[in-house]
Amino acid sequence: MPFDPTYPPTNALIESAPLRGNFNGLKDLIDAVPVINAAVIDNVTTLPPGDPATVGLLLSGATLHFTFGIPEGQTGPQGIPGEVTQAALDAAISGTSSNSNGVTHLSQSADSGYNQWQMQQVMDKVDELISALRRP
Repeated sequence: MPFDPTYPPTNALIESAPLRGNFNGLKDLIDAVPVINAAVIDNVTTLPPGDPATVGLLLSGATLHFTFGIPEGQTGPQGIPGEVTQAALDAAISGTSSNSNGVTHLSQSADSGYNQWQMQQVMDKVDELISALRRP
């Protein structure tokens, strides 16, 4: 018996067979609802400005397949420049040290007493570092 939403009528005496048939009809409708265990976006398309958005839906097996059409926004006015201009960036960089990666380590230990030759190497290395850190 197919499901009958008007059965049983108001204030009617209930008979088990027709009521059971109506419940079975309702169960058949519920069982016919497909099981969905996955959703996939198959395609997204950009539409021209002003077009309405679109969506397509296809049930294949237990998977919902979506396709979307999304319109571009209207072209707006030119915005203000970004928060840092090239001139501001150049000015900020000019106040910083240059790259000192080219200055090698002395790679030696200090003598226990004063060593003029070793002291001159330290002074030369300091000069090399100062030169490397200066901007041209």
